[in-house]
Amino acid sequence: MRRGGAVGYLSVLGASFVLAMVAGWLGAGIDNDAYDWMFRYQRPGPAHSRSILLAVDEESLANLGGMPNLRQALAEGLERVAAARPRAVAVDVILADVGDVAQSAALASAFGKTPNLVLACEMIDQGRRWEYPRKEFRAAAMGHVHVEPGGGVCRQAPLMKVAGRDRRWALALEAYRLSHGVQDIIESPGDLQVGAATIPARSEESRAIRIRYLSSPIERVSLWELKNHPEFAQRFHDRVVFVGVTAQSAAADRFMTPLSDAQTMAGVEIHASIFETLEGGRFLESASNPAVAGLCLLLAAAGVAAFAFRSGWQAYALAVLVLAAAHAGPYWLFTHDVVFPYFAAVSAAWLSTVGAGAFQFVTVRRQLRQSEAQTARYQQAVHFVTHEMRTPLTAIQGSSELMTRYNLTDEKRKQIADLINSESKRLARMIETFLNVERLSAGEMELKQETFAVREVLEACLVRARPLAERKQIRFEVGEVADAALTGDRELMEYAIYNLLTNAVKYSPAATVVTVSGRADGERLRLAVRDQGIGMEQQELRNIFQKFYRTGRAVESGEAGTGIGLSIVEQIVTHHGGRIEVTSAPGKGSCFTLVLPAQFAGVVRE
Repeated sequence: MRRGGAVGYLSVLGASFVLAMVAGWLGAGIDNDAYDWMFRYQRPGPAHSRSILLAVDEESLANLGGMPNLRQALAEGLERVAAARPRAVAVDVILADVGDVAQSAALASAFGKTPNLVLACEMIDQGRRWEYPRKEFRAAAMGHVHVEPGGGVCRQAPLMKVAGRDRRWALALEAYRLSHGVQDIIESPGDLQVGAATIPARSEESRAIRIRYLSSPIERVSLWELKNHPEFAQRFHDRVVFVGVTAQSAAADRFMTPLSDAQTMAGVEIHASIFETLEGGRFLESASNPAVAGLCLLLAAAGVAAFAFRSGWQAYALAVLVLAAAHAGPYWLFTHDVVFPYFAAVSAAWLSTVGAGAFQFVTVRRQLRQSEAQTARYQQAVHFVTHEMRTPLTAIQGSSELMTRYNLTDEKRKQIADLINSESKRLARMIETFLNVERLSAGEMELKQETFAVREVLEACLVRARPLAERKQIRFEVGEVADAALTGDRELMEYAIYNLLTNAVKYSPAATVVTVSGRADGERLRLAVRDQGIGMEQQELRNIFQKFYRTGRAVESGEAGTGIGLSIVEQIVTHHGGRIEVTSAPGKGSCFTLVLPAQFAGVVRE
């Protein structure tokens, strides 16, 4: 893996992990939905309850005088329950109001006969103080009746609540303690010790535990049934009894549960479910934050590694495995009593695999484009050879044929040999120039930094171009030229100027003038070559520096060429920190101006 690729994949890993953590924090609703589905699918609770409900249902209210006669009905029912010797009784009714004196006395008397009685209290005034039962109602303990529904669904309950200076344990926890004959609850930061049982309940979370609801409803006996069938009292023997209102018309504390479809559950049954959770001893614990972060980082790393070290179908197969693990992992942990945030895990896997896959695609596409660009450069090199090198090769070939066919004098042979030598050197310089330009374009070569006089380069180019101009009776007219020096590669700059001169000759009619001038413009030299040719349309001027583009004047003049020369000239000038300006109009000729940074000493004329 290249260094750039490694940095890219590590960036994807970091971004995926961070976004997954944010998604997990924002996706609490999705986590709850996933939790409810897993809970329903697994049905983790026992089928039979250790507790029982004494329910005030709709039938009991209707036949026993309604809510105004509730205390009398509870007193009669609890008399029968107490005689059956239950392990403990928890009453989920707030008895804070005065009520009927006679009914209150009867209920207080029944409470006195009830073993291990727990009465309910609740926080009021926005959690600032407790509302307790009236003093005449005495019990072995008092427990709070608060739960923590999230989104209307009751999944967990706090075992401890604090209002003002008073702290109360949950109604179900007090019933569990008394039913096991435990005097004190021993606390530590991570759990509670109740007799031989250890309850994982962290202090920073109000000692909250997740409720493990039973797979079937908790057994219940209504007050009306107990009144009509006193023998039903035996069902309460040696069981923990939860007493409360289940009638939908009277119970305000009704909540959805993970097992609910559309039906709500009465608060008293939820408290009995909390007791069953404690009694069962199998607790659902939330994964710790370090564990969540570690597993999400592992999933993100696996998703990135799938594309960092593999490609094609292997990478996609590994990505599917990572995604499958992310989706199935939270359920597997749930079956082992660990609640892991589903959305964080899934987000880590999806973000990493999609991000790494996209990065691999972009990288491969970039490599493909680079390969295509290299191929195009090689093709351009072939075109350059056929276009720019035709003239010296023709001269060498023709001269060599003359030497072999005819009996030439020594002087003529020497002239032809000198021509072959000069043209071969010229060919070598052209090849070197082209290769240098290509290396500069590919970033494989640094531009030479030598200082040379503009006039010397211009004179050398004029000497080389004059024989071509004389064949068409074209005259070079050199105007005012600033005494300037350039810094860069002299051979490349000579190629650029020579190309402009020869193009001016090629595309000019016979017996015309090509004007050359160079004037100072601030800290830049403006070296202009103007011809009297047929000119170009404005639309052509936007394309003349594209490789292989041939202008209309090239077609009309019949001059051969592939349109590479001007593109090379532009690259040379650009690498020297300059630019090319072109002005042209049909029938009025063209003017190419090289604008280059230069150092000036004065002005000279040829």
